[in-house]
Amino acid sequence: MHLHILGICGTFMGSLALLAREKGLTVSGSDANVYPPMSTQLEEAGIVLCDGYSADNLSPRPDRVVIGNALARGNPEVEAVLDLGLPYVSGPEWLAERVLPGRRVIAVAGTHGKTTTASLLAWLLESAGQSPGFLIGGVPRNFGVSARLGAPDAPFVVEADEYDTAFFDKRSKFIHYRPEIAILGNLEFDHADIFPDLAAIERQFHHLVRTVPGRGRLLVADGEPALERVIAMGAWTPVDHFGSAATSPWRLELEREDASRFRVVHEARDGAGEVNEDAVVDWSLTGAYNARNALAALAAANACGVDLARGAAALSRFATPRRRQELRGEVAGIEVIDDFAHHPTAIAATLEGLRAATPRGRLLAVIEPRSNTMRLGTLRDRLAASVAAADAAFWFQPPGLDWSLAPVLEASPVPARLCEDLDALVAALVAEARPLDRIVVMSNGGFGGIHEKLLAALEVAHAR
Repeated sequence: MHLHILGICGTFMGSLALLAREKGLTVSGSDANVYPPMSTQLEEAGIVLCDGYSADNLSPRPDRVVIGNALARGNPEVEAVLDLGLPYVSGPEWLAERVLPGRRVIAVAGTHGKTTTASLLAWLLESAGQSPGFLIGGVPRNFGVSARLGAPDAPFVVEADEYDTAFFDKRSKFIHYRPEIAILGNLEFDHADIFPDLAAIERQFHHLVRTVPGRGRLLVADGEPALERVIAMGAWTPVDHFGSAATSPWRLELEREDASRFRVVHEARDGAGEVNEDAVVDWSLTGAYNARNALAALAAANACGVDLARGAAALSRFATPRRRQELRGEVAGIEVIDDFAHHPTAIAATLEGLRAATPRGRLLAVIEPRSNTMRLGTLRDRLAASVAAADAAFWFQPPGLDWSLAPVLEASPVPARLCEDLDALVAALVAEARPLDRIVVMSNGGFGGIHEKLLAALEVAHAR
């Protein structure tokens, strides 16, 4: 069977392609924005990539077409699919039809931290010998791929995105997955291109809650008013909270300011009696938000039979997913770090975590606001404050951003600079950086290959 995927280099669709290939299907796909790491792993899997959208990409005629949610009417390849009468389906629907039936599905949902939490959970299950399947919107470095089928009787971890499904299905993607366990990590306003307000997103999250069976489990972050409103709409599944509240059965206590060491406490009552246990996690990650992600993953893994002590020990061997605080290189004592943060909350959390882990040297933030929400300017009033933990901020005005970043710089709590040319940005960073500095580049896109360009420019500058 030949499956052709439109938008194949998106994080979800690329992962779907790997699962289809693993199932023995012939897989091809097209995209107009091809960049690593997704393009690299697809090519390594022997999947044919067509650069750009065209009716010609549908020859030879595929048996079925999967259409990504970034594709709309008017796209030449979408129009050709419809005109030719080819069978087509959304990515989430294909996953629900062809991969998830019969599996114990664990969905990881939330505005932030889904990729890291899903990667953590998959690693915990793997370390316990369960050989889980997974589909993650990034590349977990412990596995080297963003998706795999895993053992047929093992749990399947899926990053559960609230973004819409396809141009012909405007429900959130996660509605299709019907998990037995759902992690709700956080919830705030995002995706302004499809949701009018936070209440609309809360309604979609409640649709997810409605699909979790009574024998399942809802793991809900404490201290999240939007999630509490979601649960207040009705829950038919046992709810366990996690976080720092004294009443939550899963709690964490930081033992280092940078959250590189923390204690997990599990206190609860179940059918067998009272549970009272704790374990210490000592790992390479930093930031309280990452510790909270780990807490959620430990709770979900425990629901799948993974002992807390064993899980905590496994976290010492966890490697962050690609593009999540990923060290891309070091030149003359200057580190270049890649991170996917693109929402003000995520930017602030990333910088605060790195600040606590940077006892010497400065933290230089480089930010490309290119997400759909950023392009609309919905959260621009929060951007300036998001860089408070950095020593300096370098903002890049990408093509297609129809509003000026100048007011963000004027309100910046730290020295800030605006660049509209990538080479000029690299030159400014090279001129500013000195040994012991950490440069963290934040974008949800390829950012023109800035990491490689910056490292190369640093090499030249410090070879003199």
